[in-house]
Amino acid sequence: MLRRLLLSRGLVLATGLALGSAASAQTTVNLAAFADFAGPYANVMNDMQGGRLAVIDWWNKEVGEKMNVRIALKTYDTRYDVAQTASLWPGIKAELKPALVLGLGGPDAAALQQRLPEDKVPMLFGTAAYGFGWKPNQWALNVRPTYSHEAAGFIEWFRTAKLEGKRPVKVGIITSEATPAYADMAKGLQAYAKANPDKATFVEAIWTEVQPADLTLQVRRLANAGTDLIVIQTNTAQAVATKRALQSLNKNIPIMLSLHNGVLGSSKALGNPNGFAGDYEVGAIADASEDDTAARKFYSMLQSKYGAKAGWNSMTMLGMGQAIVAVRAVEAAAKAKGATGVTGEAVHAALISTDFTGAQLMGLLPGVDFKPENPFPTGSAKVNIATMKDGKVVRVAADAPVPAIPKW
Repeated sequence: MLRRLLLSRGLVLATGLALGSAASAQTTVNLAAFADFAGPYANVMNDMQGGRLAVIDWWNKEVGEKMNVRIALKTYDTRYDVAQTASLWPGIKAELKPALVLGLGGPDAAALQQRLPEDKVPMLFGTAAYGFGWKPNQWALNVRPTYSHEAAGFIEWFRTAKLEGKRPVKVGIITSEATPAYADMAKGLQAYAKANPDKATFVEAIWTEVQPADLTLQVRRLANAGTDLIVIQTNTAQAVATKRALQSLNKNIPIMLSLHNGVLGSSKALGNPNGFAGDYEVGAIADASEDDTAARKFYSMLQSKYGAKAGWNSMTMLGMGQAIVAVRAVEAAAKAKGATGVTGEAVHAALISTDFTGAQLMGLLPGVDFKPENPFPTGSAKVNIATMKDGKVVRVAADAPVPAIPKW
């Protein structure tokens, strides 16, 4: 039911705005959004989508109304599938003529990265970036640096906080060759360790299935090698298999997760609400902890004033973070070109030329500074680090620096 509500809401919104624009002389700017209500992220998609919609509702009322600009969002279920995204795109482009697309993840980049410059439509991702997207003059942009940048930021914090800076962190990674995105995470981490032997020693990459049944033998190798930290930025299935292996081996090696497979979601999949206590989730975006942050205050306002239904969790944060950059880009394009000049090309120009501050982004991101040579933030990127305690997400470090990593 909620899925139908969220999907239909985009249609109703678009229709209502078209009718309202004639009466109020407002310009409607169409955005498209990709979602997965039927594939691997179906169980968390409602929160991400709810975060997107709440931010757009807020911007339309608080900002767009004063500019005579209104954003209409229409959502398409791509099932997190390359072929589905590629097949839907020509119709989306013809129907909406979107000024921007809210992408979901790797399949969307694979399907459209080469097409978007020709189509003159930028695409924004709330997820971290990939090394294979690290090319100049991109139209597929991530509001966070690469997964390997985020892991490197955490490793440097871990070395100081847990090892007192006395030696390099011995780090292993659980991943898969099933998708280019997953394989890229290992390549980037290896590149970081090779460039920084005083900070990290790369132990091993465990290549396994996307949904492994058992990883006991592989995790035993990591434990026997003296691994200090296991990085898993792929999915909850690999996180759960690794945790079960550690439990069966009676080993206590901390796991570093990303936001889309964070400590709450992974604990739920494990069947224990406190199952990932002492492990970490890391992202260059505000965390969904209980701390009284600017992002939490913004979320609470969206709940009270705009009826936001999404829960306070990392997936909602991804949707909100992606949407806040999108609306600020539309805002910047409208200021530069006028309300009727908000085209995909104008929005892309605004994204590349504007350094969005953390305050402009309502504390959801530390800042976003796209440049033609970098399709993700570099200078403004910082990671937030949270852990689990008593079944709750608790922040342990804010704005930890993200180091430079050589291209891989």
